[in-house]
Amino acid sequence: MGENQWLVVGLGNPGPDYAGNRHNVGAMVLTELAHRVSANFRNHRANAAVAEGRTTPGAPKLVLAKPNTYMNVSGGPVANLLKYYSIEPSHLIVVHDELDIPFDSIRLKNGGGHGGHNGLRDIIAATGTNDFLRVRVGIGRPPGRQPAADFVLRDFSSTERQTLPNTLSDAVDAVELVTTDGLTAAQLKFHTAS
Repeated sequence: MGENQWLVVGLGNPGPDYAGNRHNVGAMVLTELAHRVSANFRNHRANAAVAEGRTTPGAPKLVLAKPNTYMNVSGGPVANLLKYYSIEPSHLIVVHDELDIPFDSIRLKNGGGHGGHNGLRDIIAATGTNDFLRVRVGIGRPPGRQPAADFVLRDFSSTERQTLPNTLSDAVDAVELVTTDGLTAAQLKFHTAS
């Protein structure tokens, strides 16, 4: 319990039909992060795929999780994993898509509301707190009059997919920096990036 460890959750919907959706960018970031720390996901009784690793020897332990549930019921697995690993919500990082941030931009914050994001809404309800960190991966607003619900459940465009690997890498860098240097240092790097 005294070990410096973080629960990092990547939000998305399960199954191959959703794998390339904008709404699944949080899960995509976790896949990249697990690859970087040479960790493999395995099913956990908390109804999530979980991997554990460290970015470097002596760095904080990272518990990486992708809930096996649909986005709007992500809270149960997150609350169960916090309890199982004895991690406080202050050491929870949720990686998720964000409509109000331009595509290929990363923003970080602690606390706040759910902003209409059903995954965040359920995590707040299940954990009883909004006092956790968020790595918000910008997906931009839908074009024209396309409803936001349709937009987030569509795959990234071919143009976006060319840039997406860099975006995912930036989000992984942001998670790493939060866990080693703190939120302020990560914000200084990613909020001032051009």
